[in-house]
Amino acid sequence: MPIDPKLQLDEYSLVTTRLMKKHAATSEETADSDELRDSTAQLALILDLAHQAFMRHRPAAPIVHRLAGRLHRLRRQVAPAVWQKLVPLAQQHRVAEYLIQDPFTRWSVEKPRGYSGDAGLLDIYYKHPTADDIVASSTLLGRQIYAYTSEAASSVAGRERRDILARTVDETASSVAKAEVLAIACGHLREAERSDALAKRKLQRWVGLDQDPVSVATVNHDFAGTAVEALHGSVRGILRRAYALGTFDLVYASGLYDYLPRAIGVRLLQRAMELVKPGGEFLFANFSDEITTDGYMETFMDWPLILRSADDMSDIINAALGGSSFEAKVYYGSNRNIVYGKIRKGDL
Repeated sequence: MPIDPKLQLDEYSLVTTRLMKKHAATSEETADSDELRDSTAQLALILDLAHQAFMRHRPAAPIVHRLAGRLHRLRRQVAPAVWQKLVPLAQQHRVAEYLIQDPFTRWSVEKPRGYSGDAGLLDIYYKHPTADDIVASSTLLGRQIYAYTSEAASSVAGRERRDILARTVDETASSVAKAEVLAIACGHLREAERSDALAKRKLQRWVGLDQDPVSVATVNHDFAGTAVEALHGSVRGILRRAYALGTFDLVYASGLYDYLPRAIGVRLLQRAMELVKPGGEFLFANFSDEITTDGYMETFMDWPLILRSADDMSDIINAALGGSSFEAKVYYGSNRNIVYGKIRKGDL
């Protein structure tokens, strides 16, 4: 789907499938012909079994569960260059006609805003009221598949991430009077709906920065009259210090790092720490390399992510801040599908 030029998406944000694939590709690596032939046959069997089960009207959840598990194992088994050859083959298989009925999968494939992982997609797996009509208008089979995909471990982890963000903001507000908060790539800022500090007017300001003007407009509409203000801005703009944002007691980037290659992630962390007040914190999150829905997401949802381990997160922190005064903690969410890095800036 072509990108609306009005969105002004920049390559540093890497939220389009084309750009993700560009940065995932390695110029030296080519697919081994024997491995590609064997893995193509494996993929065909996996997809044919799922298709047959749908045709026989078997329960949707077990079908998608088995399919996702088999795609996950195949993805881990083959070389990355081979897997990239398999992705379009899966997307062209007739089983996609069933899977696309799931509103979560369909939105991800159709990309109404022109890029992967948009705020509307998050609302669907958040089960936010604004997505109720989208789910209700789906077919019976689509709603049955959604009952599974919305409760998959990665979706559960995404909802927990929203709650962790709200809790972190509240903890900041409880320790700092008139706290100031910055959310980078804020989306619809759904965590603010769950913030006790915002509801009780304990925040001086909560700035949301996003490159999607639809998200910016949604946030400013939904939180009018509160400490929240959304601004249009991108990763490129942050790296160039293009915005006079001031400094904050808490800065966080909850879903952005899923799309950033290491070098950009390091630079963004360095810049983010410049926006953190002494004694303040930066929190960032990344889907972990332990998720088991990766194969399904990359194929039928057309939603590639850069997955990271705790060691990968520590590596980014150390590369960005080596020699600086900081305290860092890296930890997993409750089901280990998302990994978090929290850095506290040293006091002056």
